[in-house]
Amino acid sequence: MGSVSNASLPLPSSDRADVAAALRGALIGADFTADGLLELLGAPAYAALARSETVPALRATRDGGALSALVRLFLLQESVPHARVADVLPVDALLESGWLAEDGGALRATVDVRPYGGPSGEDWFIASDLGCAVGGAGGIGSRDEGVVLGVGGASTTLAGITVRTPAASALDLGTGSGIQALHAAQHATRVTATDLNPRALHFTRLTLALSGAPEADLREGSLFEPVGEETYDLIVSNPPFVISPGARLTYRDGGMGGDDLCRSLVQEAGERLNEGGYAQFLANWQHVADEEWQDRLRSWVPRGCDAWIVQREVQDITQYAELWLRDAGDHRTDPAEYAARYEAWLDEFDARGTRAVGFGWITLRKTGAAEPSITVEEWPHPVEQPLGDAVREFFERQDYLRTHDDAALLAAHFKLADEVVQEQVGLPGAEDPEHVVLRQHRGMRRATKVDTVGAGFAGVCDGSLSAGRILDAIAQLVGEDPVLLRDRTPAQIRLLVGQGFLLPVGE
Repeated sequence: MGSVSNASLPLPSSDRADVAAALRGALIGADFTADGLLELLGAPAYAALARSETVPALRATRDGGALSALVRLFLLQESVPHARVADVLPVDALLESGWLAEDGGALRATVDVRPYGGPSGEDWFIASDLGCAVGGAGGIGSRDEGVVLGVGGASTTLAGITVRTPAASALDLGTGSGIQALHAAQHATRVTATDLNPRALHFTRLTLALSGAPEADLREGSLFEPVGEETYDLIVSNPPFVISPGARLTYRDGGMGGDDLCRSLVQEAGERLNEGGYAQFLANWQHVADEEWQDRLRSWVPRGCDAWIVQREVQDITQYAELWLRDAGDHRTDPAEYAARYEAWLDEFDARGTRAVGFGWITLRKTGAAEPSITVEEWPHPVEQPLGDAVREFFERQDYLRTHDDAALLAAHFKLADEVVQEQVGLPGAEDPEHVVLRQHRGMRRATKVDTVGAGFAGVCDGSLSAGRILDAIAQLVGEDPVLLRDRTPAQIRLLVGQGFLLPVGE
């Protein structure tokens, strides 16, 4: 298909629930699902699609089968002969409602429809603009300023870290194609989704209908403006967080200077949360000369909220500018124009004293605690998604530590978490290790250094003895003063509990 502005294409009607249901049934019946695609295409071609590379998938769909026809129609934006489509889909209804369009003697899709496997094996479908299922490799930004992207790595990351406890109300701020609203609909009674782009709200309605999910309350507007003073049990947002000179591309550029959009979003979320509610965001933040990035982020946290902020990646300003210039397809433009845009990015960073840009997760929890807990850390290593339960448990551990002083910790009972291993690091042949590392093989997959006492303590924690009695036994074994050992070890116990290596028992 030739290059066409996505915004100029008519969108399928969002008022025909019967047609969406019929299309959903036909897609599932033809095995147009995440599992079905993997089986048809094979892992390499399936992975290539996520990089916006279509040649392997075209080769894998030459068999003329029904599933191959759907892949070419909805994922590869190929025109497919009318007869092949009519064998699988209710063509007349889809033409009438705008899901399909005539293309000579063939048919083409007006939107991208991509299978997406839900957390419990649900067959969901994400609708987005043609060719915009995944950002980055395809130079999507060059197509149109108002495009609506489908599922990418950022979307699935946010969905994976979101706490999934039952909620009365959830807000998906900047919904895009609706993936976060779709997830929220599984555990929230009422879902509100907002976006500055009305086209995105239309796609969200299509995504929910195609996935057999309840409708959401869709509202147009920027940030929290569409919801006024309403409060929620869960707020999620994958905002347009890119730090750029101007707001050229609405799907990624927030239109505020530097990282002000992310800062505003976080700071304003506190007053929109119900007690015990969570707000979870993806964000970029500046690393500014003569300022610790951790202090910058701590200043964002609103009053009355615990916070856990994890920096997952840092890029210097040249890497960052090049990434987003490629995202917009600017690397394919005239070299002089590309150079001018590159200069504009560097000028913007210089003006703000920005030396690098961090990316990561920000989670807030509304708490009535007198002294909220704020944790800002860097963890660039692989993790095991989904992490929603791990996020919830992290905040539960902060509650525990906040209400237990050192004496209470020594009186408490703990057990070692599952799938924790000990690694000893030192020179070959040395009698004693230089240091001991405890490593998790689940969740955050943390690793932390401990001394030999901490390692021995963690190794015998099975919930049967109090921490104090274990330390007394260790003191006797190593010939150390038990009082001194009781004095210096609670800080290490607090660290191991906070990071999830040790779990409180019986409380």
